[in-house]
Amino acid sequence: MHSSIKQLLMTLAVLGALGSLSACGNLSRGVAPDGHAADTLVWPAPGDTTPMHKGGSFPNVSDMRRVKAGLNKQQLAALVGFPHFSEGVVGVREWNYLFNFRDANNKVSTCQFKVLFDQDKLAQSFYWKPESCAKYQQADALAESAPSSEQFILSSDALFTFDRATVADITDDGKAQLDQLARNLLTHKTRVENIHIMGYTDRLGSDTHNDSLSGRRAYAVMNYLVEQGVPSELIQAEGLGKSDAVKDCTDSERDSLIACLAPNRRVVVLVSLTGIGGDSQRGVN
Repeated sequence: MHSSIKQLLMTLAVLGALGSLSACGNLSRGVAPDGHAADTLVWPAPGDTTPMHKGGSFPNVSDMRRVKAGLNKQQLAALVGFPHFSEGVVGVREWNYLFNFRDANNKVSTCQFKVLFDQDKLAQSFYWKPESCAKYQQADALAESAPSSEQFILSSDALFTFDRATVADITDDGKAQLDQLARNLLTHKTRVENIHIMGYTDRLGSDTHNDSLSGRRAYAVMNYLVEQGVPSELIQAEGLGKSDAVKDCTDSERDSLIACLAPNRRVVVLVSLTGIGGDSQRGVN
């Protein structure tokens, strides 16, 4: 009985020693006491991850951005997990990862990430292979990967002849505006997630008429864009009548009032995109 236990303990000790020797071959040499550099950085082969980390992981880019010098091992693990290779966890001063990142075109990039710790086991320096992958740890990478939107505002007075709302009623100037919009959408079609077209009227006339007119104009714009090659499955259109007025007018004379209310007669095209940071608004007149 005692000999069996002794043999088991010896076996575990040998396996532990072999594991340590294997790990040593993957560790960088001459890591500085402050963790800011190493004499030689050693990168493990991507295929040498532990079985549970085979193929790497897809880290949260927002969490990746929060990885900074001064984190202890538990804090680092809470953000990006424990190391993916067999260098160990507690006593070592280096952790290695295999990360995958998906861009706006659905292409996956695989990157190796290395963390060096100081003598107090606080993370101090970070390395990427290839170096271009460092963008995923920077603020700009988050902005580039975040969804964004562009808003195009088109004047209904310029788009359509008076009180009309079919594709045939779109003016030459209106067609020129929509042709340019279609070209923009097709140029960035791999990043377009959704196109929301909203028609609006001014407050003159009945609600029933305004709701119908704004809806028919929104659908006319949608149909025109589809004719130019914009995928119909990306587009939704609706009429919102006199709601969301952008200008309030008190003119009593009808012609002056109609002119004053012109900004409310509009078609808004809201384009949801991936891969471009920030929101923008464009007026097309």
